[in-house]
Amino acid sequence: MKQVVQNYKSGELALLDVPVPGCKPGGVLVRSAYSLISTGTELMKVSEAGMSMLGKARSRPDQVAKVVQSVATNGVPATYRKVMGKLDSYTPLGYSLCGVVEEVGAGVDDVKAGDLVACAGNEHALHAELNWVPKNLYAPVPDGLAARHAAFGTVGSIALQGVRQGESRLGEVALVIGLGLIGQLVTQLLTASGVRVVGADPDPERCALAERLGAAACGDPASAAVESAVAELTGGHGVDQVYLAAGGGSNQPVELAARLCRDRGRVVDIGKCRLDLPWNAYYEKELDVRFSRSYGPGRYDPEYELEGRDYPIGYVRWTERRNLACFLDLVARGRVDVEPLVSHVAGFDDAVETYRRLKDGDLKAVAVLFRYPEQAAEKEAAAPVLTVPAVRRNGAAPAPARAAGPVRLAFVGAGNYATSMLLPHLAGRDGVELSTVVTTTALSGANAQRKFGFAGATTDLDAVLGDTSVDAVFVVTRHSSHAELTRKALLAGKAVFVEKPLALTEDELAGVLAAVEESGNDRLQVGFNRRFAPLLREGKQRFGARTGPASLRYLVNAGRLDHGSWYLRQDTEGSRFAGEGGHFIDTASWLLDADPVSVYAVAAPGNEDLQVVLRYPDGSTATISYVTTGAAGFPKETLDLVADGKVLRLDDFVRASLFVDAGGARKRWVSSRLPKARDKGQEAELAAFVRAVRTGGPMPVPLESLAATTAATLAVRTGLAGGVPVTLAGAR
Repeated sequence: MKQVVQNYKSGELALLDVPVPGCKPGGVLVRSAYSLISTGTELMKVSEAGMSMLGKARSRPDQVAKVVQSVATNGVPATYRKVMGKLDSYTPLGYSLCGVVEEVGAGVDDVKAGDLVACAGNEHALHAELNWVPKNLYAPVPDGLAARHAAFGTVGSIALQGVRQGESRLGEVALVIGLGLIGQLVTQLLTASGVRVVGADPDPERCALAERLGAAACGDPASAAVESAVAELTGGHGVDQVYLAAGGGSNQPVELAARLCRDRGRVVDIGKCRLDLPWNAYYEKELDVRFSRSYGPGRYDPEYELEGRDYPIGYVRWTERRNLACFLDLVARGRVDVEPLVSHVAGFDDAVETYRRLKDGDLKAVAVLFRYPEQAAEKEAAAPVLTVPAVRRNGAAPAPARAAGPVRLAFVGAGNYATSMLLPHLAGRDGVELSTVVTTTALSGANAQRKFGFAGATTDLDAVLGDTSVDAVFVVTRHSSHAELTRKALLAGKAVFVEKPLALTEDELAGVLAAVEESGNDRLQVGFNRRFAPLLREGKQRFGARTGPASLRYLVNAGRLDHGSWYLRQDTEGSRFAGEGGHFIDTASWLLDADPVSVYAVAAPGNEDLQVVLRYPDGSTATISYVTTGAAGFPKETLDLVADGKVLRLDDFVRASLFVDAGGARKRWVSSRLPKARDKGQEAELAAFVRAVRTGGPMPVPLESLAATTAATLAVRTGLAGGVPVTLAGAR
C-alpha cells in the first residue's frame, strides 16, 4: 500500500510503498476514503523538516533538552548516533481521516466490515491507504454524513475540547484569535452554543469566511476593528473567553487576549503560539489561563488509546472518542458546516505535490482533503443522482373563471422585499383588493396595513387560510418557512405566490408537490421574475428560434453581505445560492426552452464564489458564475446567449443587444436605454399572476418548470459535496 512519509533530516516528502498493517485485537483495519491535511500542525512539521540543524534546534527546544540529557547520560558518540538515526528515518504524516472498515479485530463488536468510521491519532489515522485503528480512536459515522465531511472528525474534536475548556455559557462573548482550520471550527461550535464570537486574523478572506459561518464580527488584530467590535458587544467590559488558535512566533495573540478579556475571564490555548505572558496584565485581571490537550481526556494515555480501556462516563463525561462522536453528530445535524472550509481536494497520488504547493504558498487553503483511489473509482461508477419529483395533480383542473370583481389577496410577511418590490405594484391596482396581511408581530402588520391599504391585519395565519373570500396568498417570509406555508395554503385551496426559494431541501419540495396531489390544487407561482423583464423578453423574441445547441453565460456579481444579514444563517435559511440561485437557473431554462438534466458545481476556496454548469437535453449548456468578491461598481447581472451565429447580450436589465451573422451580412439591434430604474419583471409577473387567478387560466410558469428549477438549485449543494456532476433523474 502507499503512505505519505517525510525524512525529518533532509525534509524529503515521499509517497512510499509500505507493507499493509495487520489487524490486531482491540481495533479495526480501515481503508481510507478521505484524509485531512491540517494546514497548521502538519505544515509546521513539514516546514521544520526543511530547516537547517540549527533551525530545527531553535524550533524544538524541548528536544534539544532531551539531547543534552542524553549526552550527560550516554556520552556524545552514542547520543549522536541515536539522534542522527532518528532524524534520518521516515516519519508518517496525518491524523484525521474517514474510511471503511475492512477487517475487525478480536474484542471489537460495535462495528463490522463495510461500516464507515472516522479515525483519529497521529499514529493510527495517517495519510495511508490502510490503517489499523484501536477501538477508542474511531467512531461510527452517522447515517447521511458524507465521508469527506466525517474526515474532519479529529480536528473537530480538537476544537470541541478547546471550547469545553473555555466553559462557555449561553449569551457570553468570545474572542477567537487565529481563523485557520481550528479557529473556524471553534467559531462555529461557539455560535452553535449561543455564544457571540469576534474573530481576529490578518487574512481578510478568513475573516469573511468566519463571518459567513456565524461570527458577529472579524478583523485584523492589528487594526481597531476587533477592539471596537468587542467593546460594542460587551459594553466595554471585555470578552468572557479568548481562544488562542494561532501559531507562529509572535507574542501578539497573548497580549491581545489580555487587553480584550474581561476581569477574571478565561484564556484557552488550543494552538501552538508563543506564550510569554505579560505578567502585570494577566495578574491585574486575574485571568484564568487554560490549556486544551488535543482531542480530549485519554490523549497520550496508552491504556486508553492502545489498550481500549475507557474512562467511566460518570467520572469523565467527554473522552477522545466521545468528543469524536459528538462532533460527527453536530456535523450530521447541520449545527457545524465543514464544506465551506474545504479549499482543495487532491487525489492521493498527488499528495507530495500538494504538500509542496502548500509549503510554497502556491495553494492557499484552510483545509485540504486527500481522496483515495477507491473513493474516486466509486464516484466514477456511481455519480450522484437527484430525482426531480413528478408533478401529480390527481385530477386537478384549472380554477373556474371568476365573476367580475376584485381579486382578494392576503400577504403572509411584510418585510423589505414585500414592501419595496411587490406591494407597490399591487396597491391601488384595478381589480385587486388587499384583504389581509399576516405578520408575526402586530406592529409590522399595522404598518403594512397603513401604507398599502390592507383591509385587515392579523397574526393568525389559520384564520386567513380559512377565509373563503381570500382568492390568493402571497408567501413572502424567510426562506426556511416557504415550503411549509406554501403547502398549507395549497391544502386550503388558495392560489399561492411564494417568493424564491420554493424549498430548501428535497423533502420540502416533495412535500409541496404532495400537497398538490392531495388537494388537486396546482395554482402555484414562484417569484422567478426575470423571465418577465421587458428587455429580456424582447431580446428573446428578436433572437428567434434556434436550430442548434446554445451556450449561455450568466455572471452574477452578487457582492458581499452586510454584517448581521439573515442570509448568513445558513444552518436555518440555507446557503445564499440556495436562496437566490433559482432566479438565474429559471432565466437560463426559460431562454433555452428546457429544463436542465445535470448540474455541476465548483466553489472557490475561502468564499462563496460558485461556478454552476447546467446541461440541457439538446446539448445546450448554461454557466452561472455567482461571485461575491467582485467590485461593487460593476453591474450585478450580465448575460450572453450564443447560438446559430447570433449573440444576445443583456447588461444588467438596463440595455440589451443582439448581434447576427446572416448570409455574410452583419446585423445589430440595440435597445434604447431604460429611462427609469432597472425593470427586472416584478410588475409584469404580478400582473400575469393576478390575471391567472381572475380568469382561472394557466399559471404564468408551468408547475413542472418550477419543480425542475428548484431541484436543480438543490443539486448545486449535492454537487459541491461530491465534486462531480449531479444527474437530475426525471427531468423533462
